[in-house]
Amino acid sequence: MENRTELDRTELDRTLGFAILQQHARGRLVRLGPVLDQILSAHAYPPVIERLLAEALALTALLGSTLKNETGQMTLQAQTEGGPISLLVCDYKDSELRGYVQFDADRLAQAPADPTLFALFGKGYLAITFDQALTGERYQGIVPLEGASLAEAAESYFAQSEQIPSLVRLAHRHDAYGRVIAGGMLLQHLPEGEEGRDRLHARLDHPEWQHVETLGGTIRDEELTDPGLPMETLVWRLFHDEQEVRVLGGAALTRGCRCNREHILGVLSRFPAEEQENMADADGLIRVDCAFCSISHPVRLEELQSAA
Repeated sequence: MENRTELDRTELDRTLGFAILQQHARGRLVRLGPVLDQILSAHAYPPVIERLLAEALALTALLGSTLKNETGQMTLQAQTEGGPISLLVCDYKDSELRGYVQFDADRLAQAPADPTLFALFGKGYLAITFDQALTGERYQGIVPLEGASLAEAAESYFAQSEQIPSLVRLAHRHDAYGRVIAGGMLLQHLPEGEEGRDRLHARLDHPEWQHVETLGGTIRDEELTDPGLPMETLVWRLFHDEQEVRVLGGAALTRGCRCNREHILGVLSRFPAEEQENMADADGLIRVDCAFCSISHPVRLEELQSAA
């Protein structure tokens, strides 16, 4: 029977960055365990939704951990026009992850057992937003939700919005105790060249990207989701023949939700008193439900108005 040792636990809920300098490539790995269990346990998701959200959270961790400042936030959002899923949203801030899926259970039951993105979202789109808290800058890229998987949609995002050749791999599984593990890898060509140049042209100057992409493509789902396999060892397995591979460190990940009382009071206080009264029930309570953690927060109207 599978058993998580102390080493296994250190290989969960963290990211690892690396660079292959001579090949002008950079990469990032992530593996999620207890954090993923905590997020999924807030809702009784069916297997198809569980898999989608697990992989979306792995992708969010990969992208969010590239933020240069901890106070920044990265948000991944997928919306639909006609699919059983109406909303998928995940975000990353200060090494904290959260995520939620809204869907129609009856329509989802009619979808194939292994549905494509179109079967889940219909005519949907993927929006990835980076908010830099220190500078106030905000960047958002939007691409159609096309392809067989979320990983393919993410590759399209990088090709169209970032113009950086990229390889994305996402996987998830259950361990022997039924706990969910998700893993992911992001491998990219390093953007370089003259100012204002289309970075996809870098592939013409550096054909070694195809070599790195081929090596990265050999990674298996079992390796991405094996908590007994250190991520540093996985990098070595893939690229040990390269002249220099530099490990760049990473971040420990936690589950985070910003539905604390202070935040809720701050949001409600922005509404006029008349609207606050309309929100309250017969007992004078405004009940705020958090979709992410599935917790209801009652706020008394007099408490809110006395704090104004």
